[in-house]
Amino acid sequence: MNDEGYELLRLDNQICFPLYAATNLINRLYRPLLAKVGLTYPQYIAMMALWERSPMPMGALCDRLFLDSGTLTPLLKRLEKTGYIARRRDPEDERRMIVSLTDEGDRLREAASEIPRALLEKFDAAGPELVLFRELLQATVAGLHQKLQEEQGS
Repeated sequence: MNDEGYELLRLDNQICFPLYAATNLINRLYRPLLAKVGLTYPQYIAMMALWERSPMPMGALCDRLFLDSGTLTPLLKRLEKTGYIARRRDPEDERRMIVSLTDEGDRLREAASEIPRALLEKFDAAGPELVLFRELLQATVAGLHQKLQEEQGS
């Protein structure tokens, strides 16, 4: 392999590595904030999706969070044990699972409402820069998701 090929293998030349590193660092910043409400980050994003829309079919929740059912099911079982959500079979199609917030899960929203602001305070960037960064990431995710669906023939 020539020097150019090796140069492409450098971590600093990757798109994925800064995203991976940023994700890990952000998760570490979230950890103490989420510990106050007794959630892990994956549980937190599941709860945020359900605070936006509940009840929600399990498949729609998988799609919203970009998780497969094998990853989401154990996470939801833990949330169900804490009393934050309820899962039930869809009466119209027994193969489908419907996920709903419980009253306790809805009350958790109030306790979690300060987490986004507390996390933003940890960033050095100004508000408009963060909004632009989020919009770029959202566009990237949408484009990659579409590309993956095309490749998988979905």
